[in-house]
Amino acid sequence: MQVSAPHLETPRLVLRQYQLDDFEQLAAMWADPDMVRHIGNGEPQSREMSWGRLLRYVGHWQLMGYGYWACIEKSSGAMVGSIGLQQARRVCEPALVLPEAGWSLRPAAQGKGYAREALGAILNWADQALHSDLCCIIAPENQPSVRLARGCGFDYQGVVQYHHTPVELYVRKYSRAAER
Repeated sequence: MQVSAPHLETPRLVLRQYQLDDFEQLAAMWADPDMVRHIGNGEPQSREMSWGRLLRYVGHWQLMGYGYWACIEKSSGAMVGSIGLQQARRVCEPALVLPEAGWSLRPAAQGKGYAREALGAILNWADQALHSDLCCIIAPENQPSVRLARGCGFDYQGVVQYHHTPVELYVRKYSRAAER
């Protein structure tokens, strides 16, 4: 089982394991109201919540064999987002049982194709390493994420309730083609 994030590269990005030194950038990202407007309750997160997030990102690899990557722009060295897979054990109706894909990019990095580039690399890794279908949930008003999910092979399955709020469920079938 994989116990840390493998180093992945795309033409413009480095995807790597989160490190302790990433905390300040991660906390700044999650405190930005523009970044979180379609995530959870849409409220910026405290430093304490971001600290828990950093620990969860690293610990996920230890326990599940998959997790989140720090998404670094090659040209500047800046962290532009977080992207990866999790088993969040969300209280949803119906329950989510598949590994869940998720992505969040700083507002300044949105609209540049970074999410599609990074998610493509991660989905290729997941097909080779996990051999599993994947899911994601998206607020219906978050149309850029809906387009990204659909463009990366996630198919709409219906609406689930998460914290008494309807969100859309998408599933991507495992692709054996990546094994070759």
